[in-house]
Amino acid sequence: MDIFAPSHLLILLVIALIIFGPSKLGDLGGALGRSMRDFKRAMNEPEDPKTITATTTTAAKPVEPPSPPAETNIEKPA
Repeated sequence: MDIFAPSHLLILLVIALIIFGPSKLGDLGGALGRSMRDFKRAMNEPEDPKTITATTTTAAKPVEPPSPPAETNIEKPA
C-alpha cells in the first residue's frame, strides 16, 4: 500500500479545499511557489566576495588570561 496513492492525494485536496476555500488555496499555492523560487535563487547565487574576505581575514584579538584572585587578610573571629 503506497502512502501517496492518487486516492489519498484526492482526499487531502478535498479536505484542503474545505478548510481553506478555493481562493485561499490558490494564494497559498502562489506563496509556496514564490518562496521555493526565492530559495533556489538564493542557493545558486554566488556569495559576495566582500563578505567572504571580511570573515576569513579578520583576526580575533588574543584573549588575556584571567588575573589571579586578590588575597585578602580577613581575620576570623575567635
